[in-house]
Parts: sequence; C-alpha cells; structure tokens
Amino acid sequence: MAILVVGGAGYIGSHMVDYLISQQQEVIVVDNLSTGHQAAISKEARFYQGDLADQPFMRRVFKENPTITAVIHFAAYSLVGESMQNPLKYFDNNTSGLIKLLEVMHEFSIRKIIFSSTAAVYGIPKVLPITEKAATEPINPYGESKLMMEKIMFWAQKAYGIEYVAFRYFNVAGAKPDGSLGEDHHPETHLVPLVLQVALGQRKELALYGDDYQTADGTNVRDYVHPFDLAQAHLLAVEYLQAGNQSTVFNLGSATGFSNLEIIKTAQKVTGQEIPYVVAPRRPGDPDSLVANARKARDVLGWEPEFDNLETIIATAWNWHQKHPNGY
Repeated sequence: MAILVVGGAGYIGSHMVDYLISQQQEVIVVDNLSTGHQAAISKEARFYQGDLADQPFMRRVFKENPTITAVIHFAAYSLVGESMQNPLKYFDNNTSGLIKLLEVMHEFSIRKIIFSSTAAVYGIPKVLPITEKAATEPINPYGESKLMMEKIMFWAQKAYGIEYVAFRYFNVAGAKPDGSLGEDHHPETHLVPLVLQVALGQRKELALYGDDYQTADGTNVRDYVHPFDLAQAHLLAVEYLQAGNQSTVFNLGSATGFSNLEIIKTAQKVTGQEIPYVVAPRRPGDPDSLVANARKARDVLGWEPEFDNLETIIATAWNWHQKHPNGY
C-alpha cells in the first residue's frame, strides 16, 4: 500500500510526508513547486514534479505506482486576502484541480481521499468553540472554494464511491522539532513566522491588522495546531477509511483560542526578544474569532495531539527560523 501526497512539498505537506515515512509508509509526492520546496521533501519519498490538474501527468503517476490506495490532498491556494482580490483564481485552482484529480482517481479505482478543508468555511461563527454542525457561511472566496470542494467530494462519493475525510483546519503553526522542516512562504502572510522574523531582526516591526474586533483585547483570536498533529490525524483518517467507515468531516484544532497580542507576548517569552508592532487597518474577510471543538476527531479517530502547548509550538517554529533564517 502506498499513499499519494499531492502538495507534499508545501509547509503542511512536507511534514505529512516526513510523518508517513516515520510510520513506515510508502509515499509518493506530487507537487508543481509553485509554492512548495523540493528541499522539504524527504529523500525516502518518490517525487513527481507536475500539476494535479494535468490529467495525462497524473495518469502516469498512478500507472507507475499501482500500489497507491489513498490520496492526501494539500494542493490548494490558501491566502484569504489574495482570494478577496482574485476570487476566480481560487475557484479555478481549488475546485477544478480537485475535479481533475477525482476523475483520474475514478479511472484508476482509487477510492479514498483525505482533504484539507478550513475553518474559513464557517465564516463568522455564532457559537464558540465551533463544532462540525455549525452553519457553513464563508465570508471570503478561499473559504467558499473549500466548501465547494467538500460538496464536490460529497457528490463524487455518491456517484463513484470515492470515500473521503475532509479536515477543517484552524490555524497551523510550528515546525519539526529538530529544525529540519518549517514554514517558508514567499511572501509570508502567517502570523507566527512574521512575528519570528521580527524577533530575528529581519523585519522592523509587525503589522497587526485591526485592534477593534469583538475580542478581549481587540485583536483576532485563533486556534493553533502543529503540522505533525495534523499529520497524525491524516494517517488516522486513512486507516479510518480503510476500515470501511463512512465519509465525514472533522475539525482539527486545539480548542483554545489565542489573540494576536497573546501570540506576540508568547513569542517574546520564547525568543527573549522584543517584538514591536503597529496597528494597521483590518484585512477584508477576517472573522473576529475562530476556535475549534475537535472532540469528534479525538473520539472517532483516536486523535491525540502531541504539540498542544502554544509555547512548544512557537519554540519549534523558532528553532526552524534560527536554523533557516532565509528559508530553504
């Protein structure tokens, strides 16, 4: 049995590949390297450079690797701000890419897919923490595209028997503890690496986008989860589907919310550095608070996050940034 990881050169995907190999899994990686890094891919995985929407290419991948029995999908655009400015890019890449992949999976009778969705499908939640039964009312095209992907998979399962698990991530932060894998985006938009770039002296100050949200200190509140904890959940989901269980959706998060100011204070403690910041205008499409209720993943999958402490998560990211100040 082999697992195909699409988007396996990206931040979360590379941690997924590393984790699968540590669990003695055979891993095939597909990535077009538009945002991923070949240096992040384990040498023990078989790597193909190409796009999941290129069906002749994907047919070759499946033909050359007949032991593939499951696909883990990370290959989607994921920037809220960019999606507000260029929504068609997100609908084209995220939804049509999935459709092209599912068509080839159907041709090769591959019946299991694990997919990274997002907490952005919930929009502005009415109740915190958020359960999987909460209303899905996205307020940005990124979240809308992911919700469309969930619906596409629902109907593909009905028609073709392709079983799926969709994981609604909350914020992902942290790195492999030894500092060999981490988060390297260009440009960087995620809070924790931006904070740590200030701590390293690579940025003069941090921009906090809005201080008038309906939260305790006026800044956004988010739930943070480590990429290795996500990876553990994905492998458990593969096993869940292989055991004959039905398609479903899970939240993945820590169930604890931290404001942007709390992230800065924790990073100052971890790094021992001052992190100056200025308040900037709100970014469109940003909800006040997103905090997960991830009890379903714990109860159904047996998911037990290892990195469930914010200081630990930031410390692993700090180790990566110190060892790779210029990324890969």
